Amino acid sequence: MSLLSDADRRKVSELFGTMVNPVRLVLFTQSLGCESCTLARQILDELVSLSDKLTLEEVNLVLDKDKAAPYGVDRVPAIAVMGAGDPGIRFYGAPSGYEFTSLLDAILLVSGAEHGLGADGLSEDTLARVAAIDEPVDIQVFVTPT
Repeated sequence: MSLLSDADRRKVSELFGTMVNPVRLVLFTQSLGCESCTLARQILDELVSLSDKLTLEEVNLVLDKDKAAPYGVDRVPAIAVMGAGDPGIRFYGAPSGYEFTSLLDAILLVSGAEHGLGADGLSEDTLARVAAIDEPVDIQVFVTPT
């Protein structure tokens, strides 16, 4: 059973049509004690079915600690959005609700698409300030659907 309506599947497919480079999604799960891991996997499976530029890899955080360590992930479910390098984009929890559009935007951004879902309104001054950042920055965004 599809989580997305036919109309939403068409819209997401259209967005993914703007992807330039492949994107690898790495889902971190565990077998026990993760009620939202199944939902996260269902969402990602559906997204991957909508573009041949998307791939999905699953890593068990408990059983594959050595494989998970380089990603800096310490809880599940977690999703690493990976392009040619590692832009450091991580999602924790199932990307449903408002987080879903943020995940789509991250996928487009990492793929090198010319625009993301939320990038249209940035001023030239903001773009220049972001371009001037010359060292890694750790940004954490917490979202609650209220």
